[in-house]
Amino acid sequence: MRHTSSLPTLILTALAPASIVVAADYLSLDAAQKAVYPEADAFQEWVVKQTPEQINALLAQAGPQPPHGTIRIFKATRNGTLLGHVFIDEVIGRENLITYAIGIDANGTLRNLEIMSYRESHGGEIKNPAWRAQFDGRDSLGQLQFRTDIKNISGATLSSEHITQGVRWLLALWQATLRPTAGAT
Repeated sequence: MRHTSSLPTLILTALAPASIVVAADYLSLDAAQKAVYPEADAFQEWVVKQTPEQINALLAQAGPQPPHGTIRIFKATRNGTLLGHVFIDEVIGRENLITYAIGIDANGTLRNLEIMSYRESHGGEIKNPAWRAQFDGRDSLGQLQFRTDIKNISGATLSSEHITQGVRWLLALWQATLRPTAGAT
């Protein structure tokens, strides 16, 4: 018996473009915390609750936001002294969530953006240390303008834009709710 219909189907299947999803986990929660604050000896999860009015005020400050997944916040301390906060955030890339961590120190300065998980088929260049270093040392929303302060990556436009928008949201959140008051530890 001769199967002539299976050969063309096999050839067409082989020639069809494949949707490739490169899902990779790069850092665990513990590893991300230590990458952001290597000098810390303790991390304590911090729950922040906002009213709808507070969220609207943050959106007005931070600007347009991509869809977010879970946001987790950890106080980083050394010998009981506050060093800053580690934020674990998820923003949509093109179709899937990107999980990243960033620190905001007790003075409101950004530090050590780390990509924890990347689930997109394109745009993994955001893991590049030179691109991530653009966030280090910035301490105001005015210093986090996409394509001006934070450069775009060709082929990773949505990923780089959405992470920048997410970091703006986290900095606005820190400024509104977590900024230490004088004398606080």
